Amino acid sequence: ALGRGLAVGASVAHNGCCLTVTKIDGNKVSFDLMQETLKLTNLGQVEVGEFVNIERAAKFGDEIGGHNMSGHISVIASVQHVICSENNRTIWFELPIEAMKYVLAKGYIGLDGCSLTIGEVKGNSFNVHLIPETLQRTLFGQREVGDLINVEFDPQTQAIVDTVERVLAAKQLV
Repeated sequence: ALGRGLAVGASVAHNGCCLTVTKIDGNKVSFDLMQETLKLTNLGQVEVGEFVNIERAAKFGDEIGGHNMSGHISVIASVQHVICSENNRTIWFELPIEAMKYVLAKGYIGLDGCSLTIGEVKGNSFNVHLIPETLQRTLFGQREVGDLINVEFDPQTQAIVDTVERVLAAKQLV
């Protein structure tokens, strides 16, 4: 299933971080991680035997069940609070304040490779509401306070925010 058609050079996301296949030996697949990747993502903290969210690259013509994601991690968030109810879970995350300009209520965000909709935004925190299907198919059902999560901001949101900031700065309105 996951390994069918996999070849050296293919892209596979690990907790949302795009990695390139460097070797395939039976059912074992190898990837090279640069020091910068280990520093900027939660992959540097993954231990042998620990699970990660994993997903093959989408192909043109495939159904996309969320927004497009590149696998380029912007920043790491930390889990601040987990609220469990009978059929879902709400998780609050904290980000560096300078990154919050890209976090808009009801906007898109990539968290550990999952395309999710942002719920509430307060200060340097935001939440997402997770349905049973997401909790079953990802690691979000196991996430706890203090866990670090890879964040990929929606590139359209980033482009708009950065462009508006540049225009306002050029006109000295900021």
